[in-house]
Amino acid sequence: MIKINDLNFGYTKKDLLFKNLSMQLKAGHIYGLLGKNGAGKSSLLKNLAGLVYAHSGSIEVMGFDPAKRQPSLLKQICFIPEEFHLPSVKIDAYVKANAPFYPDFDHQYLNDLLSEFDIPVAQKLVNMSYGQKKKLIIAFGLATQAKLIIMDEPTNGLDIPSKAQFRKIMAAALTEDRCIIISTHQVRDLDNLIDTVIMLDENAVALKASIEEITSKLCFKRMTELDETVIYAEPSLSGYNAVTPNYHHEDSKLDMELLFNAMLTEKNKLKTVFN
Repeated sequence: MIKINDLNFGYTKKDLLFKNLSMQLKAGHIYGLLGKNGAGKSSLLKNLAGLVYAHSGSIEVMGFDPAKRQPSLLKQICFIPEEFHLPSVKIDAYVKANAPFYPDFDHQYLNDLLSEFDIPVAQKLVNMSYGQKKKLIIAFGLATQAKLIIMDEPTNGLDIPSKAQFRKIMAAALTEDRCIIISTHQVRDLDNLIDTVIMLDENAVALKASIEEITSKLCFKRMTELDETVIYAEPSLSGYNAVTPNYHHEDSKLDMELLFNAMLTEKNKLKTVFN
């Protein structure tokens, strides 16, 4: 669905965020895009949506160049930004104005999601809390039935029950012909949701691997004492939370935050494991 080849991008030519970045993303997956602040997560998403343009290299989304902003592609992309502005209208007026851009918009699905999220449909959008606004644009984005759903920090502003609702709704929204990309720095919010991790660091893709591949090559466990096999560890009340190579094919649950911190501090060790 998405092909990126030798992408070079920056807001100035002297300060590139990406240098020869290449990767492919397929339909039928929920990708978690991770990276520290300034790593270029939002910029990569904007490149995919055709909102900014690369200095060189190419991006192909469903056979189109997103930089050309062709309606045939735009009607199949829904971009949910971190920062947004909503007009002083009620939901029905907002939907009436924006839904026609998406030929497959599902009004009943939108109503179901609004009910699930407990959104006050009679209230003007500007009078809603930030969390309610965020849930509204998530619901609208999914109701577009777009093939590519791009979300930048979607769980910002959501309380704990709403985050649980979000994970449930997103898991149900995935279809074989849809690709979902979720960027976040709140890595625990993606637990049990994404099936593939993409980590950006130092102008490039530091890691792109499925959850299955990660847990087959790495073991996430608690240890009372550290040994030479440990790639990365953090102190805990009962010893250490550690990442080690999975030499003995142990079953362990991916600790997204631990993996993220390990990649930032011990990237070379992890590259050796995955290569």
